[in-house]
Amino acid sequence: MIELNDDQKAIRDGVAAVCKRFDDEYWAECEREARFPREFHRAMAADGWLGVTMPEEFGGAGLGVTEAALVMHTVAGSGGAMAAASSIHINMFGPHPIVVHGSAEQKERWLPRLVSGEDQVCFGVTEPNAGLDTTNITTFATKVDGGYRISGRKIWTSTAQVANKILILTRTTARKDVRRASDGMTIFYTDLDRSRFEVKSIAKHGRAAVDSNMVFIDDVFVPETDRIGEEGKGFSYLLDSLNPERVLIAVEAIAIGQDALGRAARYARERSVFGRPIGQNQGIQHPLAERWIALEAAWLMAMKAAALYDSGKPCGAEANGAKFLGARAGYDACLQAVMTHGGMGYAKEYQVERLLREVLVTRLAPISEQLILSYIAERVLDQPKSY
Repeated sequence: MIELNDDQKAIRDGVAAVCKRFDDEYWAECEREARFPREFHRAMAADGWLGVTMPEEFGGAGLGVTEAALVMHTVAGSGGAMAAASSIHINMFGPHPIVVHGSAEQKERWLPRLVSGEDQVCFGVTEPNAGLDTTNITTFATKVDGGYRISGRKIWTSTAQVANKILILTRTTARKDVRRASDGMTIFYTDLDRSRFEVKSIAKHGRAAVDSNMVFIDDVFVPETDRIGEEGKGFSYLLDSLNPERVLIAVEAIAIGQDALGRAARYARERSVFGRPIGQNQGIQHPLAERWIALEAAWLMAMKAAALYDSGKPCGAEANGAKFLGARAGYDACLQAVMTHGGMGYAKEYQVERLLREVLVTRLAPISEQLILSYIAERVLDQPKSY
């Protein structure tokens, strides 16, 4: 996809109109106060953007990953960076197991409240001792009368301080007792009741406005009606959302890089040293031009991956490649923006230092650059598995 069609342009413009109501000072204040951008979240919900990928019968728009990517690209490039993106990111892909594998009753009960913003959900997958090896999780759901009792630990669970629902991946059969490591895992969608779940915030490098947490789960009862799909099939359900998430992370990183690049270009035109604008110097021009090229190339890869996904074609290599290229291009652009500003790039006034801190997470999550390279080597270049 090179050019947007009229409907896609309308999505971009509609989201941009909401984002324009939240300026740099708003996002800087959320950052200083480590305060969730609730006003922004409500505004996006009010205009229907939280339901872009949700089925129309439940209040959503029923659109694809391409349209979700346009929403998230616009949001992340608005100045809000990952604080803005992360406040609504999970709505774009997280509920997919419910959409695809939930019962009719579950969809009716859960999806409209997610679309309207009445419910906020966090995603409990990663664990302290499992990391990227998701099949090695140990959070366990034991079957009891009427449901399950769950115990375990989750880490890096975003928005758990403000969410009232949690989508949680557990084991229902120990890894040693299954034929394949990916078997025996089950997904639940349930109330995040603070009297039953302990949620502790993690102090971190950036994106202070959107919390990341440790979640402690000790013998929490979850009714069987909160289980999504079949017991033991949870990992395969999780796979439905992996490629869309990689595409969305890619476009968010690209957008933040483009925002930073625009700020750097303006500063280079306006800042004069030794009687001339610094942007007149090729030492300033060329690195910025290279960052533009890298961002545009990453955008094309991300849109290719989205188009493949929406047409039902395999897109694992493209989605992973987009995440790698997008995160690298976004980070490099933000770093160059700070360097272009010189000393002022280190000051909070010009915002680029915040953009650099926030974009870094896209290189780390939800999958490392090393695992992406291993995936491409194995699946595309037919090399032996290295891990």
